[in-house]
Amino acid sequence: MAESRKKLSPPEVVGRARRQIEELFGKPVETVSGFGHPEDNGGGWTVTLELLELPRIPDTTSLLGTYEATLDADGNLVDARRLRRYPRNQYDPVQQGEDS
Repeated sequence: MAESRKKLSPPEVVGRARRQIEELFGKPVETVSGFGHPEDNGGGWTVTLELLELPRIPDTTSLLGTYEATLDADGNLVDARRLRRYPRNQYDPVQQGEDS
């Protein structure tokens, strides 16, 4: 007989991603910038997070990193990678195209 699992809600998935990424990289998560439940991910989730990589004074010169975490359907981290690194005060060129 197949074991029934409780389906995770988006807030539960995001919370698990935050905790596991902070533990793995040893850096605090500043914010969650996106999440998804792609069809081709076997029931898993993709969460995009911004981590504080290098705190500086003033804070506007601190370095942040955008990370993508992939979790399975049970909320366990199966893949994580840094997508980019940038100063906190840097204008986002991706957003520039959206604002035009």
